[in-house]
Amino acid sequence: MNLEYLKQKMDEQHYVYDETMATVLAVALALGRPLLIEGAAGVGKTEIAKVMAAALDRELVRLQCYEGLDESKALYEWNYQKQLLAIQVGREQQSGEELTRSLFSDEYLLERPLLKSIRAEREVVLLIDEIDKADEEFEAFLLELLSDMQVSIPEIGTVKAKTVPFVVLTSNRARPLSDALRRRCAYLYIDYPSLEKELAILRAKVPQVDEQLRSQVALAVQKLRANDAIVKKPSIAETLDWISALNALGIRELTPQTLRSTAGFLLKENEDIESMEKMNLLGSWSYGGSHHE
Repeated sequence: MNLEYLKQKMDEQHYVYDETMATVLAVALALGRPLLIEGAAGVGKTEIAKVMAAALDRELVRLQCYEGLDESKALYEWNYQKQLLAIQVGREQQSGEELTRSLFSDEYLLERPLLKSIRAEREVVLLIDEIDKADEEFEAFLLELLSDMQVSIPEIGTVKAKTVPFVVLTSNRARPLSDALRRRCAYLYIDYPSLEKELAILRAKVPQVDEQLRSQVALAVQKLRANDAIVKKPSIAETLDWISALNALGIRELTPQTLRSTAGFLLKENEDIESMEKMNLLGSWSYGGSHHE
């Protein structure tokens, strides 16, 4: 898939991208390289994997990382209940060696996201979400998959990929990632969108909303993110939730009252809502097509 065709497919998904992002995605896809995407929570890292799956017409296989994640949840697990039943039925019909060998076969193997993605008959997009939340041991375990597109299962041996998934890893930078993992990946950093990009996202995602309201919402969100008193910066998804709530209420223009009554769709901490109420979000900004602070 060349760059222009990828852009066309992302346009069809109403996804707003810049030239750097499109180029990195196209090259990583062409080279079969995993892609590590870093940035603050809520800037749209996970959305890229979803858009790529839709653009490529591939299944999205998602592994959500968390502390304590291990191979049994990420790679494979044996169906112990089925194995026990097979032992009860087969112990009088098979030798011990034959029975043991049969128990550790595909029939009893439960695929988890990593194994599923490389054994799939059709190429998939594999999303390894928030890798920084997993332990360093799990990160090291991933290296074989990322470099050789294969995994090792002790009872079976090495399982090589039938198809090469497009692997997207995301990180909120909660902890540093190893150089070994970074070397195996292409890299993309995503920041919160500029005012112009946020407006473009709102136009693409909520075209039914009045342009004046879109401008006011984008400007207000930009000001909130720029204020150090706001601890949990509003994400793009929360901006979309907020403008959808405003639109559902039939609101065409922001006022102090509508800000207060709908703040819970944008900010998720009471302290942040209190900080917002102390700010002059509306007074110092003019609204229109593409105004700046």
